[in-house]
Amino acid sequence: MPERSAHQPRRPSALIRGSVALHLAAVGVMLARPPLWPWALSAMVADHLLLTAAGLWPRSRLLGPNWTRLPAAAAGAAAAIAITIDDGPDPEITPRVLALLEAHGAQATFFCIGERVDRHPRLAREIVQRGHAIENHSQRHLQRFSLLGPRALAQEIGRAQQTIAAATGEVAQFFRAPAGLRNPFLEPVLARANLRLVSWTRRGFDTVSGSAARVLGRLTRHLQDGDILLLHDGHAARTAAGGAVILEVLPALLAAAAAARLTPVTLRAAAVRAGRH
Repeated sequence: MPERSAHQPRRPSALIRGSVALHLAAVGVMLARPPLWPWALSAMVADHLLLTAAGLWPRSRLLGPNWTRLPAAAAGAAAAIAITIDDGPDPEITPRVLALLEAHGAQATFFCIGERVDRHPRLAREIVQRGHAIENHSQRHLQRFSLLGPRALAQEIGRAQQTIAAATGEVAQFFRAPAGLRNPFLEPVLARANLRLVSWTRRGFDTVSGSAARVLGRLTRHLQDGDILLLHDGHAARTAAGGAVILEVLPALLAAAAAARLTPVTLRAAAVRAGRH
């Protein structure tokens, strides 16, 4: 995958282009033929509902590019998956996650919250030093993230970029929206920041389910080359024994990947592999 220069514009999605055209046409109709304003207004309302629905569907590409799987060209001699871990770093859980990954010789991508990186910079550096990647998961992980306007989105994402770079010396290349929710303003902000949006192929819901078996089942069912899997070291649910779900799920997940001859790689590594094909 060729590198993009900073601030390289990306063409708006077909839905965004169509929405702009519809709004211009609706305004023209209301000005030229006032009796038809209810129909024009209804069309605009329907369009806004469609845009909202697209933003509430984390795996949607209707609002712009979105990695839900690794690029097909990333598959080389060894089939690959990406294990992505959100909402850290967590001083209690993340070091144990790193130990498990090291024991299995696996690499992962950590989508970190800027404020947590700022509180635990040494842990963030350790993630990178162990061969993993830290990417942007916003500065504060706001529940109202998908309601922010362009300026607020740029500030939230830009602050996280600065925080991650200051702590690790690395510049994030990928972004995941909090809970995967977004709005039409996000893609232009990401394009200016030279970030790619990533969601997932499947998630374990390990922030709400304390059953390691159920979380593992969701992640490994039909596991195949190119899958992007989502787990959490921050905001992790607890098992009946009181441990973080990810700590029980990860060893079995890595064993299942090895049995299927799937190599866990970082998103950055997958992008590099894709760029060579």
